[in-house]
Order: sequence, then C-alpha cells, then structure tokens
Amino acid sequence: MTARSAAAERGTPMRPALVLAGVLLIAMNLRAAITSLGPVLGLVQADQGLSSIAASVLVSVPLIAFAGCSPIAPKVAAKLGLERMLGAAVLLLAVGILLRSTPPQLLLWTGTALLGVAIAILNVLLPALVKRDFPARIGPVTGTYTAVQSGVAAIAAGVAVPLAGQEAGGWRLSLGVWAGLALVALGVFLPQSRRSGAAPLVRTAGVVRPWTSWLAWQVTVFMGLQSLAFYVLVTWLSSIEHAAGISSMAAGFHQLLFNLSGLAGSLVCSMVIHRLPDQRPVAIAGSLLLTVALTGLLVAPGVAVLWAVFAGLAGGSTLALALSLFGLRTRNYADAGALSGMAQSAGYTLAALGPVVIGAVHDAASSWTPALGVLIGLALVQTVFGGLASRPRTLA
Repeated sequence: MTARSAAAERGTPMRPALVLAGVLLIAMNLRAAITSLGPVLGLVQADQGLSSIAASVLVSVPLIAFAGCSPIAPKVAAKLGLERMLGAAVLLLAVGILLRSTPPQLLLWTGTALLGVAIAILNVLLPALVKRDFPARIGPVTGTYTAVQSGVAAIAAGVAVPLAGQEAGGWRLSLGVWAGLALVALGVFLPQSRRSGAAPLVRTAGVVRPWTSWLAWQVTVFMGLQSLAFYVLVTWLSSIEHAAGISSMAAGFHQLLFNLSGLAGSLVCSMVIHRLPDQRPVAIAGSLLLTVALTGLLVAPGVAVLWAVFAGLAGGSTLALALSLFGLRTRNYADAGALSGMAQSAGYTLAALGPVVIGAVHDAASSWTPALGVLIGLALVQTVFGGLASRPRTLA
C-alpha cells in the first residue's frame, strides 16, 4: 500500500512527498533539544547555581520521560488519531523548549520534562506512521529520517556554544532557538493532523501483545543496548579520551565526528536494509563494529579519532535498524506502534541508567578500564540479540 492509497482510505489523499516532508521535519526535532544542552551545561550550572548532581539529573530527565511515556503513547493515539497525536506532540515540544529557556528556574525543569514527554511520543509514533504510509519502504524511509535526526543533532551540539556567546544568560537563546524548528515542523504537518479524525490508530482483530512475545523482547533488548551505548558515549567519550591524554579540543572534534558518522551509518543502513530479506548481517556487523570501537578505546586510545568514527557508524546503523524493526517485525501499523512503545520504554530505561552506572563503575575503580570492559561485554550481548531480532519473522 502506498502513502497515497493509505491516505485515500482515510478520506483525504495526501501526496507522498508531503507526508515524507512531515516525517523528516519531525525527525529534525528528535534530538536537537537534547544534544544542544550538553555543550552549554556548564553555563546553565553557573547561571542557575546547579550542583553537578542536579545537572546530571537535568540531563537525564528527558530519558526518564522517554521510558515512562513510551508505553502510553500508542493507547492515546488509538483514541485521538495518529496524526493528531503527532501534531500535539510537536506543539508540546515547542512549548517545552520555550519554557526551558524562560526564568524562573522552575520552568527550566518543567520545560525539560515537557520536551521529554513530547519527544517520547514522537519517537514511538513515527515508526507507526512509516509502517502505515510507506509499508514497502520502511527501511529507506526510517534510515533517511534517522540520518536527518543525527545530522541536526550534530549541528545543534556544534552551534550551541557560539549561540550562547559569553553572557551568563546566553544559554537561554542557545536552547530556545530550537522551538522555531518545532514550529516549522508543526506548520508542515498541520494539514495531516487535521485529517486525524478519520485515522485513529485502530487495533485490528488478533492484535499482538508485545510484552508477552519473545521476539518483541529480542527487539527491545537490541533497541535498549544500542541506545545505552549511544548515550554512554555522548556522556563519557570526552572524559575517556581526556584520561588517555587527549586534549579537550581534539576530544571535542572527535565528539563531532562521532555524531556525523552516525548520520553516515544511518544512510548506509537505509540503502541496504530494504534489499535484504534477512537483516541479520546489518545487526551483527553494526554491533561488532561497536565492539571494535570500544576495544580500540581500551587498548589503543591514541587513535581515538578512528574509534569515534567506528562508534558513530555503528550507532547510526543500529539505530536505523532498530527503528525499522518496529515495522519489519509487525503485520500492521497498530502493532508497530505497540512494539515501538514497549521497546522504547524499556530501551530508554536502559539508556538512562547506562551513563550513571558506567560513571559509577569508573568512580569505584578510578579508571575507565573496567567501565570499557562492561561496555564491550554489553556490545557482544547486543550482537546476539540483534541477530535474533533481525530474523525474517513477525510478531504473532
């Protein structure tokens, strides 16, 4: 079924290009509000008087929202409609970003929580929309929007400090500017959200229950472990490199390469995934590449630039695959939404715990060696579950 025919069934035909434009604009907003905070976190701490613990909690708030809201999103969309729910989430994202950038400090926390809820909804429902409107192009469309997501995330991190400038409150502009991108996405997606009354997320007869499916748990563990690796490296890669004697400037450049390589990995995945009836080669290759990157950081940190690129390629490809599996392993878009909600709830719970646990392992040992050892072990587990989740079968 094409995007045009799917739209026709809902009563108002939509051009596939317009549907795709809406998907890509939403994707631009999935990480920018998160990656723009890290580079200016020190400015936020100084201006707001936050302790290091409070700053760490602030960074983790969106991930906690991801875990808590992901299972709920499909149920609400089943009543409100898929497009209407997506449109409301984009609007909530813009409001959250603006509140986060507005005094007093209470709004910093409130806005961060709201944008986390909004992104959780978008994360879960976007794969369901792709499953419904692009059923024959799940891999390419998912890989493309994942690449766009990664690219804008890298840009947001790269321009955060220049936008903030030297003034104490400059971080507000640096974080708040991304509300404009959310409003642009809302403007393009609005015609689709108006049709939502005819397009609820209908559950069909014989609907699957992903929480009782072994295949769903395989997808969930794979999703969770690749997310954990990404957020651990976003949080600690520079610290790992500093401990190995690499300068702050070089470590910052490697972080940029990590994000840009994620974009490349997503694009490569999108080009090959739809050509393969069996996605195990992509899952295993991406997970093993991550294992190589982590092992390289442990035994040969002097060439960390290479390991940053490898880790980025691995992260981008496995993220695109994990998101594609929500559609590839299900029979209809309602089931895709249910699987997406389950996998992202548990996955982002792991992702939120990852940086904290890995940081605690480092602190206990006063060395990154045990922490990297744990990550290498988890990457190998990811390889196993990625292979299991990528077999050509669907939830029954």
